[in-house]
Amino acid sequence: MDTRYVQSFVSVIESGSLAEAARRLDLTPAAIAARVRTLEEELGATLVKRVGRSVKATEAGLKVLERARSVLREVRDLRASATDDAPLGELRLGVSASALTGIMPVVLARLYRRLPKLAVFMEPGTSNHLYHRVINGDLDAAFIVKPQFSLSKGLAWRLVTEEPLVVLAPPGTASNDAHELMSTQPFIRYDRNVWGGRLADQYLRQHGITPRERLEVDGLMGIACMVSEGLGVSLVPDWAPDWLDSRRVKRVLLPGRAPLRRMGILWARHMPHSALAEAFVEEAGRALNLPEQRADAD
Repeated sequence: MDTRYVQSFVSVIESGSLAEAARRLDLTPAAIAARVRTLEEELGATLVKRVGRSVKATEAGLKVLERARSVLREVRDLRASATDDAPLGELRLGVSASALTGIMPVVLARLYRRLPKLAVFMEPGTSNHLYHRVINGDLDAAFIVKPQFSLSKGLAWRLVTEEPLVVLAPPGTASNDAHELMSTQPFIRYDRNVWGGRLADQYLRQHGITPRERLEVDGLMGIACMVSEGLGVSLVPDWAPDWLDSRRVKRVLLPGRAPLRRMGILWARHMPHSALAEAFVEEAGRALNLPEQRADAD
């Protein structure tokens, strides 16, 4: 059995779409469909079915899904451990999009100095998606927005940074009144399906601000680029001040105490790769000069 076909099946179920699975694996939808059909023939069962515009697992597909994920994890560990002097297994990290160009490169540079032959699998995604990937055991740790609910037993959390909400405005904007800008100018909304976007939406509601909404976007860098081109203003976490300044985006502070988006590392305790996850957490603390603290756990 070709594990690439197993990977294609898992990707189709996780994404709910042949097209999205093809994008993730850098293949064509036809190639993904062919791989899944071949796997179905080998197993003698139909694994996927179309439901409207999406693709879901059949009853047989659900039965083999977790075993398929386990097979892929074991194969990655096998490849990683075959390298001379490499740590046992592979560290599987989830990273929110904003951290990929911000904090993550600095932390990984330190981690590789400590463990130069470490194998790392990195998955980008929203905080909500990555949280559930850690819960399900698909990822060892994730750099995400802190969940606004109690953590499941066996998980630990390390706060890394707190990012206040700010209003982004086009260069040359005269007004420094954040509320006026959001009330009068075209508004680019941070997607309410992501945790940071919900924080911004909550602020708007609490202050009775009804923006002239033009766009709703999941992607802080994309929002900043649109603001810099004069498409509108936005309310987002102040996640990369230096980069925003380089884009000539004006940052307008909120009156009073701004809500904070808390970013940190979530990881699973007592798992096969928990030692690697904790090494990652330690290096994040050192790279960012964080004070020593005990990780939160429930």
